[in-house]
Amino acid sequence: MMTLKKSGKNYKGIIFDLDGTLIDTLEDLADSVNEALERMGYPVWPAGAYRLKVGRGFRNLMENSVPEAVKEDDGVIDRMLGFFVEAYDRRYMDKSRPYEGIDGLLDELVNRGIFLAVNSNKRTDYTEKLIDRLFHRIPFVGVFGERAGVPKKPDPAGALELCGRMGLKPEEVLYVGDSGTDVKTGRNAGMDTVGVGWGFRGFAELEENGAVYLAETVQDILELVKG
Repeated sequence: MMTLKKSGKNYKGIIFDLDGTLIDTLEDLADSVNEALERMGYPVWPAGAYRLKVGRGFRNLMENSVPEAVKEDDGVIDRMLGFFVEAYDRRYMDKSRPYEGIDGLLDELVNRGIFLAVNSNKRTDYTEKLIDRLFHRIPFVGVFGERAGVPKKPDPAGALELCGRMGLKPEEVLYVGDSGTDVKTGRNAGMDTVGVGWGFRGFAELEENGAVYLAETVQDILELVKG
């Protein structure tokens, strides 16, 4: 297992990020943003370019995808967001699938009695739809996306609310994600963090932001909750 230090703790809960952690949603997001860009008459991006654009909510995604000259124009961003949502409503399950091994990981964690939850910056309706379609059998204690009145990650509000639903202390919960935003969220909530290497960002960003553990495979996460 690739870790920054060994675990000597008894973790009883795990909070997962969604995009880039549980599900590979990149192509559906890229196709939808590119459709919106085309409708606005702007240049499109290759799918791989969106790895560094996603993760901070849909509006931020629009701001980071339009030409630099209009990224602060609220009217442009509003129109882009409307076109994007129209496209994503049709596309969000076209190519999005769990990463290899995730189904088995979640089943095994449930078998071990680990509390599970999801905390995403994706809009709540899409977060819930994806979880329901792909992991309907998993008894998550909560599935949170972007919600009115609740600050987005890396603010710890959502993570701490999920921790409360688990009935656990932050130090008993692992926060798992693929980006620096996720690592900061876990740290802000007082939770140990796991940065996964199969997602959108890579280990360099995760290490720079202070991930406690680095996971190359889902088995690495299981190792952290053995016993």
